[in-house]
Amino acid sequence: MIRMTKSADYGIVLMTQMAEQGGRVFKAVELSAEAHLPHPTVSKVLKLLARSDLLESHRGANGGYSLARHPDDISVADIITALDGPIGITECIDDAPGECGREPLCPIKTNTQRINDVVRSALESITLSEMIPDTLPLVRLGDHGAGSTARLQ
Repeated sequence: MIRMTKSADYGIVLMTQMAEQGGRVFKAVELSAEAHLPHPTVSKVLKLLARSDLLESHRGANGGYSLARHPDDISVADIITALDGPIGITECIDDAPGECGREPLCPIKTNTQRINDVVRSALESITLSEMIPDTLPLVRLGDHGAGSTARLQ
C-alpha cells in the first residue's frame, strides 16, 4: 500500500485549514485544537513548513504562522516534499544514479521512474485552494457561450 506519512497528512490538513480561514496569523495551539491533533506534532509540522518557505513565522505576543503564498500557488506536492522529502514510490528514487548496487540489473527502473513522475505530477497539479472543502475547480463549458464556467460536481 502506498501511503504518505502522518506528518504530510497533518501538514495538508493544517494548511488547508489556514487557507480556508484566509490570510491571518494562526497560533499552533488553536490549529491543534481545531484539527484535533496533538499540539507537539502540530508545532513540529508548522516549523518544518516554515523552514520550507510554505509558511511565515511571526514572533511576539500576536505571533504564529501564516501562509507564505496564496493557496493557488501551493501544491499538495509542495507540502508533502517539505515534510517527507522527495516524492517517490520506491526507496531507490532517493539514490543518485549509480548509487544503487542493483541499478545495472534492475528490470523495472525505467517504468518505476515513469510511475514516480506520474504520481508527482498529479500531486503538483492539486493546489491548496482545491483542498478547501466545497471548493471545486471551475471548468469551461463547451457550447454554452464564451466564458461560461461551472463547478465540477
